[in-house]
Amino acid sequence: MLANPRLFVFAGGESGRWRVARMAAIAGAPLEAVARIEILGPGEVSTRPAGCRWMLHGVASNERYVVRAEKSELLARQPPLGRPDAGRAALIAIRKSERWWALAQDERREIVEERSQHIRIGMKHLPAVARRLHHCRDLGTAEPFDFLTWFEYPAGHAAAFDELVAELRRSEEWRYVEREVDLRLEREC
Repeated sequence: MLANPRLFVFAGGESGRWRVARMAAIAGAPLEAVARIEILGPGEVSTRPAGCRWMLHGVASNERYVVRAEKSELLARQPPLGRPDAGRAALIAIRKSERWWALAQDERREIVEERSQHIRIGMKHLPAVARRLHHCRDLGTAEPFDFLTWFEYPAGHAAAFDELVAELRRSEEWRYVEREVDLRLEREC
């Protein structure tokens, strides 16, 4: 069986490249507290790492709520993950309500961008913040979250990142969030 080239696993436990600086349940149940996070990319997921308490699975997929102009601008402005100066990160895990998933794609787009301005809010913080969205519902398993968003940014942009997240949480879109766990991390080489 071939490994899924888009599958990523976030393993929380006692080992990993990223040290957990802060972990908070914003809505719903928390995750078990861990000291470190390791990101396992495509082809690296074979067994549960030693000392692992939980594993969150998601696939990097196509952009679902952007129009062509937004996608082009995101591609032009967003920096790559893994930049040497981006020593801070955040893993924000979200599950939305069944009410959200009962909406049609165009209704979700209307809420995400036209009313909540999710994409425009994120664009204000490029190129300082890089991100990759992972879809969990696509796996067809009982994952505890619908989305895992991974962000990386330089330490000097931590306050701006906090502003970005706070602005998104005040939007209409966040009324559909049932569970959210926010982990703030620092890279240790």
